[in-house]
Amino acid sequence: MRSYRRLRLLVPVLLCALTVLAARPTAAPGEPGSGTGTGGDTSLSAEVARLYEEAAVATQQYEAGRREAEEQRAEVQRAEELLDAQRRHIAALHEDLGRIARAQYRSNGGLPVAAHMILADSPDSLMRGQHAFSQADLAVNNAISRNRRAEARLAADEARAADRWQALERRKTQLAGLKADIEQKLESARSQLQGQADAAAAAGACSGAVRLDQPETGFTEDDWVAPVETYELSASYGSGGQRWSNRHTGQDFAVPIGTPVRAVGAGRVVRVSCGGAFGMEVVLEHANGYYTQYAHLASLAVDPGEHVRPGQWIGQSGTTGNSTGPHLHFEARVTAESGSSVDPVSWLAARGVSL
Repeated sequence: MRSYRRLRLLVPVLLCALTVLAARPTAAPGEPGSGTGTGGDTSLSAEVARLYEEAAVATQQYEAGRREAEEQRAEVQRAEELLDAQRRHIAALHEDLGRIARAQYRSNGGLPVAAHMILADSPDSLMRGQHAFSQADLAVNNAISRNRRAEARLAADEARAADRWQALERRKTQLAGLKADIEQKLESARSQLQGQADAAAAAGACSGAVRLDQPETGFTEDDWVAPVETYELSASYGSGGQRWSNRHTGQDFAVPIGTPVRAVGAGRVVRVSCGGAFGMEVVLEHANGYYTQYAHLASLAVDPGEHVRPGQWIGQSGTTGNSTGPHLHFEARVTAESGSSVDPVSWLAARGVSL
């Protein structure tokens, strides 16, 4: 009876709660929690990051396998040289057999024993002839045996060498196939990620941060690092070009779409935006009064006001905004605003980071 009365009291409370929830306004596109834009697709960004790491591992394995194959190839080549020596030895044995056969023919060594008995002048002559014949026959048999053993060794060694060559080729093909498969999957995921990023940048709408699994870095709060781990430097600070109204205001790092972008030092996120010339960008404030900007991203991994650690992934590179290809545009500034940049290469070098 008590439970029935309790249920009668709970029903109105639940109805009121449902009414309040139904009346709450939904998040507008681009606001945290809206689930729109590239930040809403956590699985795709995470998949790109995972494939990026797998591709790096596969490349390392491929390079290690290639070096191992080169070492084994050198061993196989040394074995081939030994085989050549064996072949020359067999050729010499064949020549010895030929000389013995010719000598026997010239000395009538090939005559039957009965013929030797008939042609012998005396028993002593017969015994000497028979002894010479036995010695020659023994030499022939020994030469034939050596030749057969050498040929058997050569055949076995050639078979082993062929097996090693085939194993090398199989291993090389296997590693190349593994690497190509991962890179193909990564390229497809990158394309999807960039497509979502372009849509978000065109709408100027950023959703909540995509939380990627952060790797263990071992950096301290006082450390400084490069904004990407593996890169090629492209457009430099102060360089001219048709894409910029005056001079280039940062340092570009040529990296594939989806490359994890790192905070160069400890700081606080002061801006996250998704439209304009810089496309998707993040601006950090550092304790020393400087700011750093990371632009043309394909995904965002931080929210405004968030504290970041040195080496923490804050996004993934892309080609949003005024960009002609995948790269990271990196700036060091004296304010959070564009137009206050300093040479980022020198700025990082002063903090122990050589590019």
